Amino acid sequence: MPNDLDSDILSLTRTAVPLTRRGFVVTSLATGFTMATGPVSAQAITTDAQGLTAGEVKIPTADGQMPAYRAKPASGSGFPVVLVVQEIFGVHEHIKDICRRFGKLGYLAVAPELYARQADVSKLTNLDDARAAAAKVPDKQVMGDLDAAAKWSGTDGGNASKLGVTGFCWGGRITWLYTAHNPKVKAGVAWYGRLVGDKSDMFPKHPIDVVADLKGHVLGLYGGADSGIPNDTVEKMRDALKAAKQSSKIILYPDTPHGFHADYRPSYRAEQAKDGWDKLRDWFQRHGVA
Repeated sequence: MPNDLDSDILSLTRTAVPLTRRGFVVTSLATGFTMATGPVSAQAITTDAQGLTAGEVKIPTADGQMPAYRAKPASGSGFPVVLVVQEIFGVHEHIKDICRRFGKLGYLAVAPELYARQADVSKLTNLDDARAAAAKVPDKQVMGDLDAAAKWSGTDGGNASKLGVTGFCWGGRITWLYTAHNPKVKAGVAWYGRLVGDKSDMFPKHPIDVVADLKGHVLGLYGGADSGIPNDTVEKMRDALKAAKQSSKIILYPDTPHGFHADYRPSYRAEQAKDGWDKLRDWFQRHGVA
């Protein structure tokens, strides 16, 4: 994935329409990896569903039923909840696998298809299609859909008072924003999400603009060789967090590209991905999402 996705998305929004109430373009999740993700690497991790209840669910919203993927332990209840926010490609097999990884750890993990009103991700054939789809999805809509997923989790065996959120690339930016939006979020982990950018009606704020509003604790995981998220913007975010006396922090992995956790892509870096995942687990446990 090229590293300037977010800037490309933001430029596309200059011609995007304002948020209006609308129904869903799709009512079911895509199967497997979407065409837009490109060739799938042989090193892609596959997590089985043994011991889990895992699969597609429907989440009620004001506009209808939103498709989502959910994984949780097959027995029990009161599970801590993690909202898993998709990459630019939507909820495809990698995002589902991440939900199963959380399920194996005792979480109820749910990944709502946040493009469902605007695009059918199974029909996105290339990166430009994915960028165009993302450019149509307003932040306000995303915040509401994540609220719906958090509320729904409490009806499916989750303990929504132990709420965390994590997201990747497009979803990394959303992780910061949602932790500022929802006071019930205990902790978030943002994987290489853009921190600054141009503003519009659809994207009125970026992570650096909501530092003072963060309710939960956010851990940012970033690559030092990510040309789409320059190191100076990471330092600006660090300075803003410090000035606001926030407990949130950012880890910058040297010589590491964008998408280093995406094990199905060439950008994957196993050492950094494992270290980041270990830090995510510790972060959630320390901040009440366990």
